[in-house]
Amino acid sequence: MQPPPNQQYYTQYTAAPQTQYVVTQPQQMAYVQQPGMQVGNTIVMGGFPSTSAQLALILSIVSIFAGGICLAIPSLIVAQGALKVTAMYPGHPDASTAKTAQTISWVVIGLYLLLLVFYMFLIASITSQGY
Repeated sequence: MQPPPNQQYYTQYTAAPQTQYVVTQPQQMAYVQQPGMQVGNTIVMGGFPSTSAQLALILSIVSIFAGGICLAIPSLIVAQGALKVTAMYPGHPDASTAKTAQTISWVVIGLYLLLLVFYMFLIASITSQGY
């Protein structure tokens, strides 16, 4: 809305304008190491995506003592999924946990397969002798 041409337009102040002084301190730059992923020359913040590597490790260790191949196979599947995630992010903290779970799972599966072959050989030798 514009004032009519014959009137002056002005703003009324309740007090006289005052001078404002701004006092600042020199800026200091601080470099803080935070978790992040380095991509080229930049760091992507937010950390790494979570994996189920710890679950895979627990399942594989339990499969040694109880559960055997019934827990070793699911542990291997979970460890493979965790390794896929850790392979996409170099330096992921769960990479070694997932690799350990995968190794333990393969060892347990291998031992149970050897035990199965041994039992098959034992049964075959007993039946061939006619007991």
